[in-house]
Amino acid sequence: MFGALVLVIALFAGGILAISSALAGNPGADAGASGGDVQSTQAPAGGTTPLATAGQATPTPSAVCDLSLVTVAAATDKPAYGAEEQPVLIMKVTNGGTAPCQVNMGTSQMEFLVMSGADRIFSSRDCQAASEDLVKTIAPGASETGNFKWKRDRTVEGCTVVAAKPGAGGATYTFVARLGNKTSTKAVFQLG
Repeated sequence: MFGALVLVIALFAGGILAISSALAGNPGADAGASGGDVQSTQAPAGGTTPLATAGQATPTPSAVCDLSLVTVAAATDKPAYGAEEQPVLIMKVTNGGTAPCQVNMGTSQMEFLVMSGADRIFSSRDCQAASEDLVKTIAPGASETGNFKWKRDRTVEGCTVVAAKPGAGGATYTFVARLGNKTSTKAVFQLG
C-alpha cells in the first residue's frame, strides 16, 4: 500500500511540473495548446517577405476599365425601306473588357451619319439644338444602344435648308455611328 501511495505522489508531482513548464514558455511545451493564432514573421527562403500575416487582408488589384476595348457598331432595323418608311439607325456600344466602364453616350458624343458613296447626306449633329452628356456604366461583355429615326431628309453643317431629298427607287446608303473618337464600320441599307 505504501508503494501505491508513492506512485500517486510521483504522478501528481510530474503533472504539476509539466503544467508549470507549459506556463513558463518552455520550448518543449506544446505551442498549439493555447488555441491562439500563430503568426510567422520569418521570411521564407529566397529572401522575400510574407504577403500577409494573420489578421491582415491580402491586397487585391482592382479591375480598371480599358476604354480601348469599348467598341461602336452600326445597324439599321431593316435592310430595305419602302417609300414611306423611316429608317431606324442603331448605335450599339459594347464593353469588351473585364471591368465596368463609364461611357458618355450623350448627344455631345454621338453622331449618326448617312452617306451615299462620297456624298454626305445626313448628320444628326447638323441641326442639333443642344448637346448633353449622358454617362452610362456598361458592365463587362454588356452593351448599350442608342436609336435615331431618320426622317429621310438631307442636312448640311449649320442646318441650312436643303431642298434636295435623298434618292429613292432602290438607292443604296451607308450609315456610320460615331461616339467620341470611335467610329463604327458601315451598315448598308436601301431606300425604296
